Amino acid sequence: MPGKGNMKTSKLLFSVMILTTAGLAEGKPAAVNSGETLVKEMHGRYATSWYPTVTFTQKSTTYNPDGTTRVETWYEAALLPGRLRIDIGPPSAGNGYLLVDGNVTVFKEGQVKANLPQVNMLLVLGFDVYKQTPEATLAIAKKEGFDAGKFHEDTWEGKPVYVFGAEKGDLKSKQFWVEKDRMLFVRLLEPDQSDPDKTQDIRFADYRKLSGGWIAALVEVYLDGKKVFSEEYTDINGDAKLDPALFDPKQFTSAHWEKP
Repeated sequence: MPGKGNMKTSKLLFSVMILTTAGLAEGKPAAVNSGETLVKEMHGRYATSWYPTVTFTQKSTTYNPDGTTRVETWYEAALLPGRLRIDIGPPSAGNGYLLVDGNVTVFKEGQVKANLPQVNMLLVLGFDVYKQTPEATLAIAKKEGFDAGKFHEDTWEGKPVYVFGAEKGDLKSKQFWVEKDRMLFVRLLEPDQSDPDKTQDIRFADYRKLSGGWIAALVEVYLDGKKVFSEEYTDINGDAKLDPALFDPKQFTSAHWEKP
């Protein structure tokens, strides 16, 4: 039989093992093996640290079929989750968009030109997913035609990713790709709205740390493999003080977060 000293040592070692194991289990990320668990892990990774607001200046480049390009300066402000303001050119011109809780209002020269339901999945997947419940994100994805029952692992730009909405080898169905390591959205594939036979491929790149989260400073849009649009962000601020009035259609021309 072991002596009393040995027994005390054994009990101490056993207690340390239990505490260590419990600590490791508590800090270990949940297993990601489905679309649902992927969204839950994305949210859980940054729920307490992701910035609630962000503003930036955007260089928007349109690549025309004839080889020419058109460059515009956009000013964007987001109040998360669900609210995005885009001023196209100087805010004083009154041109742009308000995307608020699944609706978009289009402005031209200070006048409302359209108001209709429209979900911006780039806002949802690149930002909102970290600031709203996983259930809310999953409900939006389902409504927008993404199949949570289809899921696989893949590789993108040399890094392992999870794919929500498609089986292995399927590049046609609505799907989004998430980098495994940092749980960041990197790619969206979906049929083009104007021509469903073509596939739109939107990519988030050049991720940079920002106020407890991240932001992709480069967004590229491809149509059947050909680049048609890009966004480059500068003057990025993840600690902006934004008045809710900025996102009120009635105050679009009078409320501005920046006057260039």
